[in-house]
Amino acid sequence: MDKEILEFTHFNDAGRSKMVDVTEKKSTQRVAIAKGAIAMKKETLQKVIDGQMKKGDVLGVAQIAGIMGVKRTADLIPMCHNIFISGSDIDFEIDEVNSRILIEATVKNSGQTGVEMEALTAVSVAALTIYDMCKAVDKEMTIETIYLAKKTGGKSGEFINPNHQ
Repeated sequence: MDKEILEFTHFNDAGRSKMVDVTEKKSTQRVAIAKGAIAMKKETLQKVIDGQMKKGDVLGVAQIAGIMGVKRTADLIPMCHNIFISGSDIDFEIDEVNSRILIEATVKNSGQTGVEMEALTAVSVAALTIYDMCKAVDKEMTIETIYLAKKTGGKSGEFINPNHQ
């Protein structure tokens, strides 16, 4: 395995945390796709589908919350760069068979550092928002397997997660 891949980049010579210097990195088009899910009781999922949650449109609010999460990632993750986001979107898929909502976030930018953390944050915040809006009727919901599915751009190029295909 390439030595560079094995080195931690967020430590200075004294072994303390630092934000990686991206000054010399080439600006490229970057895209990251993250996925996750939230499982719930069948009755809860049906209420979401039918728009019967008292707090309102669950997926509409979760979509806005996820996009807001993208924009606030650098405020939440200490070593994340505050970057310009050129686009972000969140898609939901209802999985009635397994009684869950699948969440997919796509984040894009043109810059010196990627948007993987922003995509992962979007999925996390969207899932947490769904939980918040549905917890009055279902406290047993489970947020499941949030992961980076794909990323493109940058020095390392394309990555497709082999564990989730």
